[in-house]
Amino acid sequence: MASIVDLPSLVDCLGDQPRERFQRLFWVDQVMGSLRLPSGARALAEQRFGSATELERQHVIRVVNQFTFEGALYNPVRGRRPLPFGEPGSVAQDSTSPFAHPLRDTSADVFGRVRGRHCITAANLARWEGWHGVLIFDEPDPLRISAEALKDAFAVSLAWARCAHRCDPQARYFVWMWNGGLKGGASVAHAHAQMALGRTRHYARVEFLRRIACEYHARFGSNYFQDLLAAHADLGLSFQSGGVAGFVYLTPVRPKEIWLLGTALDDDLALAVHKALRNLIEHTQTQSFVAIAFLPPLFDRDTTEDWSGFPAIVRLADRGPVNMVASDIGAIDLYAHASISADPFVVRAALKGL
Repeated sequence: MASIVDLPSLVDCLGDQPRERFQRLFWVDQVMGSLRLPSGARALAEQRFGSATELERQHVIRVVNQFTFEGALYNPVRGRRPLPFGEPGSVAQDSTSPFAHPLRDTSADVFGRVRGRHCITAANLARWEGWHGVLIFDEPDPLRISAEALKDAFAVSLAWARCAHRCDPQARYFVWMWNGGLKGGASVAHAHAQMALGRTRHYARVEFLRRIACEYHARFGSNYFQDLLAAHADLGLSFQSGGVAGFVYLTPVRPKEIWLLGTALDDDLALAVHKALRNLIEHTQTQSFVAIAFLPPLFDRDTTEDWSGFPAIVRLADRGPVNMVASDIGAIDLYAHASISADPFVVRAALKGL
């Protein structure tokens, strides 16, 4: 099986056109990190990492997306470093949670609620957007959400957006997000997603991605997202789930990041998200996660904005074990270059049936 340390040689082995496409999208550098272990430290190093020799000569791969400037630093050794753990977190139903009885204990939007077969909406009490809703799953455990519940969640979220847009016709830029569990960033353990509808322009990073795609098309005459997919496919990192294409991203924000490219926030995309998430949970020990979906404006598009060729995108990533005491993100990730402990080639190999 290929490894991230093989990336430079894998790129070199590509044909001329695939290699040119990859190299215009990504910059890759490989460096050897060397150190000297004193004799007294070798036994402890081998106990903690398995091999003192591997510590003395470590392969570090740096990858940069040359258009978005997302970057990842990979070193297989970091995935084996010991981390502090506490008592396992619980995802069991908490009868004191306001989400256990949403009709009684949560507020409604001014237009009311949208009820689905597996979820119900509520108004977010502490808003980061004017139109900001919460979608509360009937199933409290985020690791046990079914495919049918996720399809229902997408449909209910779009119905919520239509209600918000009727109240405020200028609100049309939709984003959907799901922090899976407390370690994933949720403030309430009970499974819930959030959706928002912004005004005037899309959310900053989505708008940035749109402009990147426009610039890319103007320079190279091809679709940025399709070329990004093809570059990952050339290395064996892509997959197909029904009518939705996906890949394990080479410059992720967090480990095990998967991109899914659909045509709408529909059943096909929901099924692909569910299948990818189940694979992460069942085959890579994911216990908490983040997911975000964004797409072109849902209503009354501004004709000065070019959204042609922009798909419905879901990004899904791991946030670490629920009982890990240390944070999964540090200063290097926030301000310089993401340090990623999961090898994308190993993650791809773990995705069964994709």
